Amino acid sequence: MVADGAGGEPVRADVAIDGGRIAAIGTEAIEAATVLDADGLLVTPGFIDIHSHSDFTLLRDPRAVSAIAQGVTLEVVGNCGHGCFPRANPAAVYGYDESVGCDWTDAAGYFDRLEQAGPAVNVLSLVPHGQLRLGTVGLEERAATPDELATMRRWIEESMEQGAWGFSTGLEYPCERPAPEADIVELCRVTQRAGGLYATHTRARDGGSAAAVEEAVRTAAAADVQLQLSHLLPRSGEAEGHACLEVVDRAGVAFDMHTRLYGISYLHSALPAWVLAEAPPARRDLLADAGARSRMRDAETMFSAADWSRITLLDSATWPELSRRDIAGIAAERGTTAIDAVHDLLLGALETGESLTVLRHCHTPEQQREVFVHPSCVPGSDAMDLAPDGPLAGVSFHGAYTWAAWFFRYMTRETALLSAGEAVHKLTGQPAATLGLTGRGVLREGAHADVAAFDAQAFAERGTTFEPNVEATGMRHVIVNGVVTMADGARTDRRGGAVLRKGSA
Repeated sequence: MVADGAGGEPVRADVAIDGGRIAAIGTEAIEAATVLDADGLLVTPGFIDIHSHSDFTLLRDPRAVSAIAQGVTLEVVGNCGHGCFPRANPAAVYGYDESVGCDWTDAAGYFDRLEQAGPAVNVLSLVPHGQLRLGTVGLEERAATPDELATMRRWIEESMEQGAWGFSTGLEYPCERPAPEADIVELCRVTQRAGGLYATHTRARDGGSAAAVEEAVRTAAAADVQLQLSHLLPRSGEAEGHACLEVVDRAGVAFDMHTRLYGISYLHSALPAWVLAEAPPARRDLLADAGARSRMRDAETMFSAADWSRITLLDSATWPELSRRDIAGIAAERGTTAIDAVHDLLLGALETGESLTVLRHCHTPEQQREVFVHPSCVPGSDAMDLAPDGPLAGVSFHGAYTWAAWFFRYMTRETALLSAGEAVHKLTGQPAATLGLTGRGVLREGAHADVAAFDAQAFAERGTTFEPNVEATGMRHVIVNGVVTMADGARTDRRGGAVLRKGSA
């Protein structure tokens, strides 16, 4: 049964592939060198992850096992102001590992390195604002100077010329928080002239989130640039979530949402930028100093309005006895305030070199259902590609192994809020249209042969909150640019992904 990605219901047909393209869809008998049995399966375009953070993990392990197991064939990286160019400052790169090496100095250099790695999935990238700020302003808490802003504009222009698809911000993060709206408008104007889109992780997500969404809408309107709101729902409750949706509906803009009931953050984001600017030895001294801690308590960070009873420390080698416990409970046991407990945890982690990660419980199933049926919403992983073996075997990122499988299972089988064709459209044709991709996200003659075939009644996630690294089940065949990457439920170790550079993709 073929669901072509346009939103209609599946029809019974065969799909023929030749030279990396869809050659025919129909019922006539065709001789083929290779036949994949899809009887009883749903055949769809490969899924598109519009909000991925696989920028660096695809260099470490290009197999993209967690994605391929879910039928994902294309990912958009460079989100939330995080990414790998013009340079790869670790402060704005998820999954960074210094052993990989970062010898590039522009978008083209990163794209070349990614092509050399040979990813199993197609990849396109946005220009990450965090790297622009780190390369000019650094972690100073101020607006950019005219010269610094001119440098950032030039870097966006160059990156777009070299194949980037747009520009992203993560205005809640320490290196981007000080950037005023006027600076972002200027950078979006450059993006618009180059034909790119603007994706934003908005400025406030614990309080005042609707106002932050309004800022994003104003910014995009001032620059006349296409807007994509990243993981729209705030952490501040259902009322604020409804307010954000009202802004979206008035403005008529697109948004994405991850599939978790919680957000994920590095705990060091609870530190102000002037602390994060220091090297680990100096940061350790600051965390051990009572006077410095007092200044930290008064600083505004992305955790300033946090409810620490809803924030859980993930598994930690430094603090195994405190893992999977909420910060408020840890603080009460230690007889201290929550923020002092956070500083203690971070101080201990500096001694071991570990980056502590926390879950922020913030969404309800009712919110999930409301956003995922919204016509302007598409799902995204908000995660990075992983693998259960190889160099990424010990790395976790919630959503990596589960997002697409959860979405299809939950929306079509558990809640029946979407038909199979509608769910496939949100995973394929709709994000492709948002990105301006032609010949992807659809099954039609002449389109690129990115295809997934799965058991629509068995396709499901198996990862859990505290055991996230388990491959999804039910996916049978995955084809990327005509290369059979999964056949009969087993990986073939063939990789057919491409780096999609705007203007030549």
